[in-house]
Amino acid sequence: MSVFYYRNDLPLDFSFGNCVAIDSETMGLNIHRDRLCVLQLSSGDGNAHIVQFFNFNYKAPNLRTLLSDHLVTKLFHFARFDLAIIQRHFGIVCSPVYCTKLASKLVRTNTTRHSLRDLCQDLLGVELSKQHQTSDWGVSTLTDEQIAYAASDVIFLHAIRAKIDNLLDRENRRSLAEACFNFLPIRASLDLAGWSEEDVFAH
Repeated sequence: MSVFYYRNDLPLDFSFGNCVAIDSETMGLNIHRDRLCVLQLSSGDGNAHIVQFFNFNYKAPNLRTLLSDHLVTKLFHFARFDLAIIQRHFGIVCSPVYCTKLASKLVRTNTTRHSLRDLCQDLLGVELSKQHQTSDWGVSTLTDEQIAYAASDVIFLHAIRAKIDNLLDRENRRSLAEACFNFLPIRASLDLAGWSEEDVFAH
């Protein structure tokens, strides 16, 4: 695995193919309060690309082009959070999207274990460390351990998706999953608008 590190944006004309795995690191889990510090990305080739944002600089024209490209699927684990963070900081509603956590909940109904660590272990036989999940991502220079952690959050997502796609087809739930994926950007917008807890579909 190779890890590439950038400040505030990706290189010009960088391509991730038709599907890019994306994850975010923030100062916390409050989408209204906590700022975006890092986006990590992978094309599924075993390499990771880390973009760290300094001085609240989210102009990132090359990254914006990628996030806005409707020909590229954005692959997340727990997309609801990442989509809201991206929408808040870049004003971009990403589509199309795929969420491995949501898909796992739809098809792996034999378990309640749907974290990224669980999926890596159960589907790929990979032991994923989450030691640096709550570290300070607002530091001026990321540690080697933080960079490795950030990379590990995206380099396995394409392989997990392939495994889950097989299960979705086996259980005849692919169309249901795709409908949920299509709604995810709206779900993120509802979170940002103040309906994170209330079920607007309830009576």
